[in-house]
Amino acid sequence: MSIPFTLIAGPCVLESPELVFDMAAALKAMSERLGIRLLFKTSFDKANRSSGGSFRGPGMEQGLEVLAQLKQELGVQLLTDIHESHQAAVVAQVVDVLQIPAFLCRQTDLLLAAAAAVQNPEAAASVVNVKKGQFLAPWDMAQVVSKLREAGLQSPEQLWLTERGTTFGYNTLVVDMRSLPQLRQQGCPVIFDATHSVQQPGGRGSSTGGQREFVAPLARAAMAVGVDGLFIETHPDPDQALSDGPNMVPLHRLEPLLEQLLAIRAAAAAQPEAVSSL
Repeated sequence: MSIPFTLIAGPCVLESPELVFDMAAALKAMSERLGIRLLFKTSFDKANRSSGGSFRGPGMEQGLEVLAQLKQELGVQLLTDIHESHQAAVVAQVVDVLQIPAFLCRQTDLLLAAAAAVQNPEAAASVVNVKKGQFLAPWDMAQVVSKLREAGLQSPEQLWLTERGTTFGYNTLVVDMRSLPQLRQQGCPVIFDATHSVQQPGGRGSSTGGQREFVAPLARAAMAVGVDGLFIETHPDPDQALSDGPNMVPLHRLEPLLEQLLAIRAAAAAQPEAVSSL
């Protein structure tokens, strides 16, 4: 059920074609230097913003045009999220991985549409990545996995699970690192979302806050426990970003962080029996 270590990185929302092209080129070069697989991520529509007046993105039609051009010109693999069942088949023609947002992880029709879309032999997408709901225990994801397995996603590589924190009172998330091996018991590759895990949902009233300073500590812990990939939203100037700025990593600080994280992963992998035998 393992996959090549994968970095899922990019800005929260597709702010402009210029921004995503520049960022995708920078992240592609970075991943090549580090020798890791890159999935460039960004959202064409942030349908769950705290405020109705917040920037949502360019929408599906325009957003997919930009992503298709980006893929053709830069040769990067893509991940983006869908929020409604009718989006699955269309989006799967462009991106490589369909993502189900945490708030929607129990929506059966959405899950089934995503499963059908990635099984279309003409689709570009071949994987569904489901984020664990902030309201679910890790073992509750067994029902999500069951729905998708019954819909035809039998290969472990077709279905990924992502940990992104658990609600802990008001406006706060915590990460229970025990959830990473518990999610792996479902027979799926496990991704750790280091930036959404430090969100403070609704913490700014009309927008979500975040504690960027905890991204690195949580990512270090996850790499020591063992994950198949990291999800890290990044931006050249997070404080000016149009969505999720408080928890995004500044682009210029991402590569040194990844170097440290990969070193931790290598150290943990060098002595697997010392951990697994406990």
